[in-house]
Amino acid sequence: MIGKLTDEQIEEVLNENVLGRIGCSDGKKIYVVPINYAYDGKSVIAHSSLGMKIEMMRQNPEVCFEVDSMKSFTNWKSVIAWGEYQEIKNERDRYLALKLFVDRLMHVKISSTAVFSETEAGRIHPASVTIKPVVYRIILTEKSGRFEND
Repeated sequence: MIGKLTDEQIEEVLNENVLGRIGCSDGKKIYVVPINYAYDGKSVIAHSSLGMKIEMMRQNPEVCFEVDSMKSFTNWKSVIAWGEYQEIKNERDRYLALKLFVDRLMHVKISSTAVFSETEAGRIHPASVTIKPVVYRIILTEKSGRFEND
């Protein structure tokens, strides 16, 4: 059976997951990229180094966000949301956003290949000290969800 998720089910999918995809556009090119995120009930919180995604969202803050919860090809839930990119620049707000992000993802086990050699004991890369991540939120304004149960 295929159907629409209720508002409550949409919130569950957003809260239970930590990997989603952002779709953004600069008017010429559309770019879809996976991100780790935390959901605070209104916004998707994330961080990134400066690159194509951030430049595109700065140029056009209207974005789409998508997240899936998949048990099998016939048992899944999918949420698509639209919203507005907003950089978090205030130091206190950045701290609180990153704290939420770390608290939410702390339980997720990362692969040993995800640990950069520069962060191993005694090997701090000089660039890692000076590069400040872009912390941002996607303020969700519209949400839709579908599901299939076998």
